[in-house]
Amino acid sequence: MHLLNLGILAHVDAGKTSLTERLLHTAGVTDEVGSVDAGTTRTDTLALERQRGITIKSAVVSFPLDGVTVNLIDTPGHPDFIAEVERVLGVLDGAVLVVSAVEGVQAQTRVLMRTLHRLRIPTVIFVNKIDRRGARDEDVLREMARRLTPALVPMGTATGLGTRTARFVPGPGPAAALDVLAEHDDRLLAAYVEGAAVPPGRLRSALAEHTRQALAHPVYFGSAVTGAGVSELVTGIREFLPGAGGDPEGPLSGSVFKVERGPAGEKVAYARIFSGTLRTRDRIPFGDGPEDGKVTAIGVFEDGTEVRRDSVGAGRIARLWGLGGIRIGDRLGAVRRTAYERHFAPPTLETVVVPGPGTDRRSLHLALTRLAEQDPLIDVRHDEVRGETSVSLYGEVQKEVVQATLADEFGLGVTFRETTTICVERPVGTGAAVEFNKKDANPFLATVGLRVEAAPAGSGVGFRLEVELGSMPYAFFKAVEDSVRETLGQGLHGWQVTDCTVTMTHSGYSPRQSHAHQGFDKSMSSTGADFRGLTPLVLIEALRRAGSRVYEPMHRFRIEAPADTPGALLPVLARLGAVPGTTATQGAVCVLEGAIPAARVHELGQRLPGLTRGEGELESAFDHYAPVTRGTLPERPRTDHNPLDRKEYLLNVTHRVSG
Repeated sequence: MHLLNLGILAHVDAGKTSLTERLLHTAGVTDEVGSVDAGTTRTDTLALERQRGITIKSAVVSFPLDGVTVNLIDTPGHPDFIAEVERVLGVLDGAVLVVSAVEGVQAQTRVLMRTLHRLRIPTVIFVNKIDRRGARDEDVLREMARRLTPALVPMGTATGLGTRTARFVPGPGPAAALDVLAEHDDRLLAAYVEGAAVPPGRLRSALAEHTRQALAHPVYFGSAVTGAGVSELVTGIREFLPGAGGDPEGPLSGSVFKVERGPAGEKVAYARIFSGTLRTRDRIPFGDGPEDGKVTAIGVFEDGTEVRRDSVGAGRIARLWGLGGIRIGDRLGAVRRTAYERHFAPPTLETVVVPGPGTDRRSLHLALTRLAEQDPLIDVRHDEVRGETSVSLYGEVQKEVVQATLADEFGLGVTFRETTTICVERPVGTGAAVEFNKKDANPFLATVGLRVEAAPAGSGVGFRLEVELGSMPYAFFKAVEDSVRETLGQGLHGWQVTDCTVTMTHSGYSPRQSHAHQGFDKSMSSTGADFRGLTPLVLIEALRRAGSRVYEPMHRFRIEAPADTPGALLPVLARLGAVPGTTATQGAVCVLEGAIPAARVHELGQRLPGLTRGEGELESAFDHYAPVTRGTLPERPRTDHNPLDRKEYLLNVTHRVSG
């Protein structure tokens, strides 16, 4: 069976979900086209999606296309849900990028196209809304060539722009592609230079080959509402995008891109199978650890619906039951592809969730933990001392989604405190500390010595040993490493510590103590709890001696505005802490680029219209972390046992251990 796992991506409101509905209708899966405005779409199933008319969660639906089974994945367009898009990208064979003929290239369009290029995902472009007032064709093509990629191949022209009779007229298509294709094909280049005629069939096959290598992008115009251009787009999808590969007889390899809960509260995992065949009752390893699970049921997508099957093979997308510990990003099987990589930046904002009247805090924490299963980047943090729970976010719209989901699915009312920025800490220098077994007020049966050193930006956290691995049981080394990584979640100022190397310099333990015919004496023998209890004290002291600096997230920004407005813009950017980059004038438009603290992006977006007569356009995305140099150094409330205060820490930890 020929398969194609196809993603539909776009900036919010470009008509992505409407195109999905039109494709399903064209394929005969639905009797009528679902409407976003009427809330009758097949893929937007959440109540909030239908209320707001936006896609929040990715959805999979299948349809037949001339002998090819297409698994169509509708993805969110709003930047607050970019993490949902990210998880889908790793399972795609090809993509359709939707651009509005009215609004043209927007900020999220550029972010998506850059990522599609980086991942080399074959992409066809559909310029939607040619029936809307203000629709443009040639202008949008030029804009896409300038802001997305010059490797565009128009497959026809649009007529009747801005009217209900707007149509897509195919041709000349590949004939216009020669200059694009010649860049990557020496034979076509020679023909291009010599002005020789190239047979249309040769050009079309070359276009298909280049598109499948993500070197060229066929462009279609049309309207998802009227259906104009959709049949031609369908032909292009079938002809130019590659089918799913993979050997069904090979070793099992798959990837989980979505997790949800079924009606009975059971976990259901959405997975792409890259190699091998998975069967019900198979016990498979998943994730990076020793965890495994037994598959109890499999659902696959066929002809617009989901059907139960006893097995699923390479190339397919399936829903899996029975894997209780499964998480988004987990790899299935013993053979894994490349490590799960981030394509977009993690969220840089967080907020405290405040329970409303009648909302139990324990129930709220459980509900948020369930939501974090579906979106791990929510990153639930619970402060036992203050009885507060915080979540991380990409933006304000995500707050509304969390609030509505808690109300609709769990019956819990909540509000939020003001959104704050998530910073990080990095060591300034090198620091070391050691505590010896039951000496100098060390109540633990363990010796731990650690050295903390700064590492290059972006390197994360490394853990090394300067002691022999055989000097004590491996479980104790593992306890130290696990505690190091957990403790670095909250540095001297409460922020996660990154870009450092931690080296274990000293180790020691009390061997298992027992006497003839007597059992294990815990009071005289080291346990993992001793090493887990001591490590945070040693690590924080080493970090204190090394020193740490707080870094705030910075966004790169790009502003297009009238050429006479920089005089008003630049002083405001300076007051917002922006670091100017380049300024260039292109005719009547001025382009300003630079970096700005993530905490000030929202304010810049609010002020921009007034500074540019409503004509300014802002594009921003996370770029890097920079040292905090303005105002009071931001501190994050601790949620651990506070190893910064030895007395308080020992009271908490030794009580918990003894209890």
